[in-house]
Amino acid sequence: MSKTPDAEIQALLADLWQRHLPTLRERVGLLESAATLAEASGSIPEETRAGAQSAAHNLAGNLGMFGHSSAGEIAGQIEQILKAPTPATLSGLAALVARLREALAANL
Repeated sequence: MSKTPDAEIQALLADLWQRHLPTLRERVGLLESAATLAEASGSIPEETRAGAQSAAHNLAGNLGMFGHSSAGEIAGQIEQILKAPTPATLSGLAALVARLREALAANL
């Protein structure tokens, strides 16, 4: 019995997800580190900010492809904060990163 085209696509996406998990985990970890710095000092060093923004950008694009649109939207919000951080926006970064981790918890 052969798989339907939809089942084949789902199987391919599941395989891709598994292969990309280490990178996804690394990106979420980078966001958590940036959020911890922001919470502790109210700012993020430029190199950390740029790396975290890139990680958020990649997550925002990739998560939707894998069917995690809610997590992708959260990553997009994080990216926007990191594009032009202010003390006010950085104060909410840790909560957003926690929501991202929670949205992906069963899949990471």
